[in-house]
Amino acid sequence: MSLKNNNLFNLKDKVAIVTGASKGIGLAISRGFAEFGAKVVISSRSQEALELAASDLQKEGLDVFAQACHVGDSNQRKVLVKKTIDEFGSIDILVNNAAINPIQDSIQNFSSELFDKMLNVNLKAAFDLSNLCFPYLKAKKEGSIINISSVEGLKPSLGLGIYSVTKASLNMLTQVQAKEWGIYGIRSNAICPGLIKTKFSSALWKNEQLMKHIKNQLPLGRAAEPIEISGLAVYLASSAGSYSTGGIYTVDGGHMTI
Repeated sequence: MSLKNNNLFNLKDKVAIVTGASKGIGLAISRGFAEFGAKVVISSRSQEALELAASDLQKEGLDVFAQACHVGDSNQRKVLVKKTIDEFGSIDILVNNAAINPIQDSIQNFSSELFDKMLNVNLKAAFDLSNLCFPYLKAKKEGSIINISSVEGLKPSLGLGIYSVTKASLNMLTQVQAKEWGIYGIRSNAICPGLIKTKFSSALWKNEQLMKHIKNQLPLGRAAEPIEISGLAVYLASSAGSYSTGGIYTVDGGHMTI
């Protein structure tokens, strides 16, 4: 493979799907991909929210298409892939970012119904969307799957137990994909963010006592902004990461060292 350093991160003519992309980490990753030349399909449950996000990006000259999809719905997952092919003709990159954590509580207080719902959105959706995209990624012989996991999948915190179970499973799914699909030129990697200032995690970073602990104990002493995840995602999606697969990457301010 012959690559030039000044072209390693070029995503021109690449087509990406990003779930959970109307805000937060998903939107930051979508912007990063588009700024490096990719055509990006942004997806979340609300078409209205997506249209607002897409409009902002399009005003900057970025190539973005909004397609609503509740990733917990198998039919909507199929529609998302079909609409992407209809709009752009191919798929090179899939980012499984959408996730839920409806409550913070001890595991004995979780109902089996809630457990199933979290598994469906946080794990099964990534499994199914990856499989739906597989033929297109295989055809390109250089596809990239990026599963947005969490440090909670590596080291659980009190009250986030079932979320941790789903993210630990997502990490293993990532490595299975990497092992089985590498022969087709498909790379699969997971990003495990620490505490990021998103609406999803607002109950944590708006907790003054927790933030005081983070300031005193976390090596970098702060929560991160969503854009601080996007650089690694661009690396993993681009030729810069062409020999990286099966990786479980932390972006956590040093959380895993304490």
